[in-house]
Amino acid sequence: MGWLDRVADQVDALTRARQLQVDGRSADACLVVDRVLAGTHDPHARADALVQRLGILHNLGRTAAYREATEAALAAAEQIDDPYLHGHLHALASLTVQPSGLFERAVTHLVHGARFLNRMTDADGDAAAAWHDLAAAYSHHGFHRHALSALAKAREVGEAAGMPPETLAAPAIRLRGALALDHRGDTDGCVRILSDLAVELGVLRHRGGVARLRPTGRTGYGYALARLAALGGPPAPDAGALLASGGTSPMAREIRQLGEVCLAVNSGFPIEALTRLDGLSPQTSLGGPEPLRLRSLACQRAGDHAGAHEADRAAFRMVAAQIAAQQEGYVEGLAARLAHEELRHTVARYADEALTDPLTGLPNRRHLERYVASTMARGAQPVIGVCDLDGFKAVNTVHGHLAGDLVLQRIAGVLARVMRAGDFVARYGGDEFVVMLPAGGTADTVALHRRIVAAVAAEDWEALVPGTPVGVTVGWAEVTATDPDALPAAIIAAFETADRAMLHAKRQPRPRAPVRTLHRGALPLSRAAGDS
Repeated sequence: MGWLDRVADQVDALTRARQLQVDGRSADACLVVDRVLAGTHDPHARADALVQRLGILHNLGRTAAYREATEAALAAAEQIDDPYLHGHLHALASLTVQPSGLFERAVTHLVHGARFLNRMTDADGDAAAAWHDLAAAYSHHGFHRHALSALAKAREVGEAAGMPPETLAAPAIRLRGALALDHRGDTDGCVRILSDLAVELGVLRHRGGVARLRPTGRTGYGYALARLAALGGPPAPDAGALLASGGTSPMAREIRQLGEVCLAVNSGFPIEALTRLDGLSPQTSLGGPEPLRLRSLACQRAGDHAGAHEADRAAFRMVAAQIAAQQEGYVEGLAARLAHEELRHTVARYADEALTDPLTGLPNRRHLERYVASTMARGAQPVIGVCDLDGFKAVNTVHGHLAGDLVLQRIAGVLARVMRAGDFVARYGGDEFVVMLPAGGTADTVALHRRIVAAVAAEDWEALVPGTPVGVTVGWAEVTATDPDALPAAIIAAFETADRAMLHAKRQPRPRAPVRTLHRGALPLSRAAGDS
């Protein structure tokens, strides 16, 4: 067999393993992946196989093997520049570190996973599956808003790839969000979501889509029906069949057992429900408080109101202990920190600390002035833009200076991200940053201006500093000097001109004039509508 034939066989085997996992046959998928690992030294095939193996181990609940498998997959992925592979790996790794109680590491994996997946450009089934798994990982950790966003992305990619919508239904993700509401005392909100899932299942039945659901999807819909019935909703005669068709994974088994408790409560057998709960191992698939909440429902049905109250109090205590670590804003704060750390790596070449701003890791004012001077010494005529944050004073007033520092670090990361090769960005002082194009004409300057404003507007400031929107205003100027001795004065004059242009732009009423032409001195670019 030739080399190309072997590669084709490996690709086919790994594709087959992925489908086996979708079909709920993780044990069979493990055999396929192990054969690939035993028969290849190709780095791409090995990395793919090791990432798949990590997901398989999680599906099978083999927690003892998580650490070694995670380290092996991470090591293999380092050799591969593939956003899909890295994104999928980090989504899975966030789940495999969860049993060790390493919450911060798990969230770090979630943030990395989202960053890698956002770099993907291909709309195919693998990309949709990766977003789906990231959504499931967010959901398992209690980040329900982020889970819904990732699920929406999975569906968007899946639709573009021509995938049947049933394959990405993922009711368990919305189910966990509904149960989280009930655990916190919002039973009405829980009932609304469960009712929506019941209606959605009816639509799927009508068009014959239930058979195309993943096994985990059938389990999720089955539990939604059973839980709704336990809360006093309509009877769920087919919930048991759906729960039983969810496969043999530990998660499916846990959900099926809890679903049987719900059905016993709804059928008027609360003592049987309590007996079943007493025989269960600790549950993780639907959140730790769920068995306690079911115990409360069973006690209520049995007339044991004191027992119901005690179970509810225990559930609320567990929820309160989790909330402190699982606030949605934690992800955003960590994302800002990671962006800052990565930014420090990108400017590591600036070894002289005297030339680096300690908060953002960007070059400072002195470094900027040297760089502009060296650029002009090579015969270029650079354009500089003074960027001033809008709303930053309110951030410090409302949220304090620590939040202000996080905003500055996030802005630094945004500016560094939108620069082209050869462009330069520095922190000039306070909430003022300066960008430089080595030789910018009107088109390049306008393009950079729009990238900066759009990138700042796209950040989720509401999650990082709620109620205090952040925007940016930019003023532009050319640096011109024909005599080398006049360079310092020309640089100072350009900074002053750009600063005046920025202040002028801040004072402009909405709607603002469209961008016009570049001329020496100020470049009167207006802020985008909505900046404040």
